[in-house]
Amino acid sequence: MLLYKKTCILRIPVFQGTRVESELALLHPRERVECVKTDYYVKKISMCIAILAGGALLGGMAKISACRSARVGEGGVIYRGSFQQGETSVRLEADDGKKKLGFEVSVWPRILSREETETLSTRFWECVEELILNNNEDITHITSNLRLEESYEGFPFQVEWESSREEVLDSGGKVGDTDVPAEIKLRATLRYRDFIEARTLRAVVEPVRITPEEQEYMEIRECLLEGEERSRAEEGWILPGEWKGRELSWSLATADYSFLIWGATPVVAILIYLSADRDLRKELEKKHRGLSREYPDLVHKLALYVGAGMTIRGAFQKIGGDYEKRTKKGQASRAGCEEVLYTCREIQAGVAEGAAYEHFGKRTGLREYIRLSTLLGQNLKRGSSTLLDRLREEAEKSFEESLQRTKRLGEEAGTKLLAPMVMMLAVVMVMIMVPAFGSM
Repeated sequence: MLLYKKTCILRIPVFQGTRVESELALLHPRERVECVKTDYYVKKISMCIAILAGGALLGGMAKISACRSARVGEGGVIYRGSFQQGETSVRLEADDGKKKLGFEVSVWPRILSREETETLSTRFWECVEELILNNNEDITHITSNLRLEESYEGFPFQVEWESSREEVLDSGGKVGDTDVPAEIKLRATLRYRDFIEARTLRAVVEPVRITPEEQEYMEIRECLLEGEERSRAEEGWILPGEWKGRELSWSLATADYSFLIWGATPVVAILIYLSADRDLRKELEKKHRGLSREYPDLVHKLALYVGAGMTIRGAFQKIGGDYEKRTKKGQASRAGCEEVLYTCREIQAGVAEGAAYEHFGKRTGLREYIRLSTLLGQNLKRGSSTLLDRLREEAEKSFEESLQRTKRLGEEAGTKLLAPMVMMLAVVMVMIMVPAFGSM
């Protein structure tokens, strides 16, 4: 409320919509426009503030969660899980003050049985080329470093690599300088506790060069893997604190969505604020549709009661009184009868009958109701012996308009159903054609 009052003093355009004021006046004719407008904008502002506060809170929680999950234990320790949890993949980031390097390392838990080990060994030899190729086309066309690591994700083995020509392809997978394609015998030995198995692979290295950054990355990764291997009998794995005289700080690489939430929250709040006016317009259109549907019945009742000898005022009171009794019994409210009842109360409160009928037409904002209020007002001012005939003509006219409106709504519904019908036809055609082509 305070924010709305302060902004109204400054006359900010976002709170000064004349169209919104007119729509609110039509939707709430019994209340002061300023009060309704204030309540409407205060609710919109409250909703936006709640969204902003909720988004800020969620963003803060996401940020705290990301920071907590990114912490490495005190002293640079990664704690292992129990062997029931299986292999754990850990993403790490190294920061030496100049740049960050990312690594993904597997932390091994429980010890496997002999049968499990042999099964995994068979699977390893079946996909060994896929594991070590890295970015190479195949093992006979090696142009970049291989993934000759000491362990591979999904396998428990300690792998020892031996190359027949270390100067061309060393045991770490680093490709050296060569002017012509060189054939290499690459021997891999799998070790897991007392299980040992070795095989030799034939590889061809083509001329290639690596960058200093790639060399540095491989060296740090090798250091990481060596440290993880040495600490497998210990509770924790202590990460290296320095590298070639440079201090390293480690953190777990985690997804941080806090900035996305903080950025999206104001956008959502603005969209909801703007959509409130559209919802108000839809509510007004819904009321107008209800008034249009009730108009033929209302005019028919007026003609019936006037033809029975009642005055216009008596007919209004009869319609409003019957409606009030039905609503007390739990019947749903009707916009047209509500306006009639309000007109009756205006007359009872001392408003001139002609003015009350004029207000009746203006409150609805529809052409047919304004036409009816004009007809009733002219009858009071000038008198008219043809009032009953004109009411009957109005009833017939409104009935025809209702039929046309219903017909138009039916055509619109048919148009909306056209797309689903076309989709159903396509599905039926597919169901018929696929078996037909399959049997050919």
